[in-house]
Amino acid sequence: MTEMRTQLFINGTWTEARSSLRSALFNPATGEQIATVPVGGTEDARAAVEAAYAAFPGWSRTAAEERSVILRRIYDLIVANADRLAEIMTLEQGKPVKEAKGEVLWGADFFLWYSEEAKRINGEIIPSSRPTQRILVQRQPIGVVAAITPWNFPSSMITRKVAPALAAGCTVVVKPAPETPLSAIALFEIFEQAGLPAGVANIVVGDAQQIGREFLDNDKVRKISFTGSTPVGKFLLEQSAKQVKKVSLELGGHAPFIVFPDADLEAAAEGLLYNKFQNNGQTCICANRIFVHETIEAEFTELFAKKLREVTVGNGMRDVNVGPLIHERALAKVDGHVRDAMAKGAKLVEGGVRLTGGEYESGHYYAPTLLTGVTPDMDVFREETFGPVAPFITFRTEDEVVAMANDTPFGLASYLYTRDLATTMRVADRLEYGMVGINESALGYVQAPFGGIKQSGMGREGGQRGVDDFVEIKYLNLNF
Repeated sequence: MTEMRTQLFINGTWTEARSSLRSALFNPATGEQIATVPVGGTEDARAAVEAAYAAFPGWSRTAAEERSVILRRIYDLIVANADRLAEIMTLEQGKPVKEAKGEVLWGADFFLWYSEEAKRINGEIIPSSRPTQRILVQRQPIGVVAAITPWNFPSSMITRKVAPALAAGCTVVVKPAPETPLSAIALFEIFEQAGLPAGVANIVVGDAQQIGREFLDNDKVRKISFTGSTPVGKFLLEQSAKQVKKVSLELGGHAPFIVFPDADLEAAAEGLLYNKFQNNGQTCICANRIFVHETIEAEFTELFAKKLREVTVGNGMRDVNVGPLIHERALAKVDGHVRDAMAKGAKLVEGGVRLTGGEYESGHYYAPTLLTGVTPDMDVFREETFGPVAPFITFRTEDEVVAMANDTPFGLASYLYTRDLATTMRVADRLEYGMVGINESALGYVQAPFGGIKQSGMGREGGQRGVDDFVEIKYLNLNF
């Protein structure tokens, strides 16, 4: 097993939590304990915020070119250490090590992209009302950023928040998910190696309620960036209003995946397989409701079922397609959705059982599952499953499928497969989602603005717009 550091990083120093307490971490594939980590709390979070606040004046005044060089150095170091970072991720999160390395390299790309964007955070000169007046607009860093990240992408969810924040001249405090702190800590080792000044980036692991409350109550925190569940996001937004903190939220999804009768069915089946079973279905943008036109239902179901039967499940350290679910609660939710659907008339085509015995005995494994005949009264239609279940729903008309696709409070990702340009434009315009994949099931590109509408959040991560949530606009009225 690779060696792993297990401490907090505050003001450029590796340290234990003030509580002196530690909690155990377990491998979801085997149930074995892999490490212990500090249980940080209010005092640790406050110390990290104070360090970021003290470092902000110096970092924000650092030349953009200098910030760019450090961010590029971080990118190079992540790439050089990708194998080690991937192994750590697989041990604590479960995804296959090949997929984990893909996440690490994708996450590194945010530092590459924002190392260049740091030099292009431009202002503007607006035509003024008088010849002796100049109206100037500047984009300035907002200040200390508190970043709260989830367990399903424990590396890239950090880099796509930290990279634009540092590029803009902000300082940061990161609280990673309690299930997957090791990937975050390993990234902070790289930040230190790259020469990031003390206090510019800090990490606090531990009690989520205590740490989160300090982020909300401390007026030195000017921005909160959160990826996670909608209920927690709503709470953070509500509490942030007390100090009018700027907030960006990437919350739950319930993505529709629409297959029209003229679609390339082979491409649609391949796209669905990748999208649905990436990270074992534990992604906020994976297809949760698959709408298949009634005239192609039998053909598409058979095609997809054949591909599904080839998916291999096991310990992510082996050459498998799918690893375990993150914990027992996730397993119970997935199985509950399947049982509910079957009780209400859905047909089980493949899977539908917890995998036990042999290498599966001590892990959280569920068979890749295909359900047909799914209807709106089933939990799997109404709720985000976050697991390896593909529920098929048939439709007849374009209006019908658009209405069903939009029948959710969420609006993160959506997908449609068709060869008809008119259908593409009509449906894409009508889908109430922040992102639409058209004959494509991957949406996470570093140069694109990732984010949702409705109760799926606010703000965007990635691309040129990824800096916007980390800057304030200042207007100068210059007269002479």
